[in-house]
Amino acid sequence: MVSIVPSSFLEVIQLAITPVILLSGVGGLMITLTNRMARVVDRTRALAGQVRTAAADASDERVHLESQLEILWRRARLVQRAVMCAGLSMLLACVLVMVIFVDAVMEREFAVEMVVIFVASILCLIAALAAFLRDIVVSLRALKLEVVRVRGISR
Repeated sequence: MVSIVPSSFLEVIQLAITPVILLSGVGGLMITLTNRMARVVDRTRALAGQVRTAAADASDERVHLESQLEILWRRARLVQRAVMCAGLSMLLACVLVMVIFVDAVMEREFAVEMVVIFVASILCLIAALAAFLRDIVVSLRALKLEVVRVRGISR
């Protein structure tokens, strides 16, 4: 039986699989990051409402709420940074797929460009993961403040 698709095209498809798998994995990370951002936004709105209604004489409570808001603002910036880096990683992976196909169609060597794009995509992914891990550290620090405060009040 005669093949309709040339074998060289199949090789190009196989070469394009790696960036597509990268896209899939980073897409899962993006879902996690957007869920974290939604949680930070919801919690910030709730705490901001509590700060507005906190009595002026309950300064300890108000200071605590304001410190929690500061932590949430920091977390929001970290998650935003992670989303931006992950999105850029995905964009670069898409560009890489396009360059792979252009390389095959134009029969021109884009090997250096492909390496640069792939490395840039991975570096963006590393930056996204670093911001994500930093967000986890900051959120645990906020949780510790809450636990210490509750334990101090209950004594």
